Amino acid sequence: QVQLVESGGGLVQAGGSLRLSCAASGSIFSFNVMGWYRQIPGKQREFVAQMSSGGGTNYADSVKGRFTISRDNTKNTVALQMNSLKPEDTAVYYCNFYASASSIRGTDYWGKGTLVTVSS
Repeated sequence: QVQLVESGGGLVQAGGSLRLSCAASGSIFSFNVMGWYRQIPGKQREFVAQMSSGGGTNYADSVKGRFTISRDNTKNTVALQMNSLKPEDTAVYYCNFYASASSIRGTDYWGKGTLVTVSS
């Protein structure tokens, strides 16, 4: 089992910045991927960004150039620096973790979510 705790959400004006953080604890497999998804009420959860324990990153097209993901493997933490925020970035952001080895994806674990609200 892996537990994820997010922090850093809040209210910000369009064009502003926020930083989300997530700490993982429990049975942490060395080879893993940590990332962020977001969900607007009534819509499906969507991928935002992820980073592997080896340093590889992936971003949704909608956030490329504005969001930056980083992680500290020694502390099992991941952060999402969000700049140039837009009202359409408003959502509940969820931290995600899964073990990964030989292209096999393990069980997904999720945090409880943190609300990001961007006002126009």
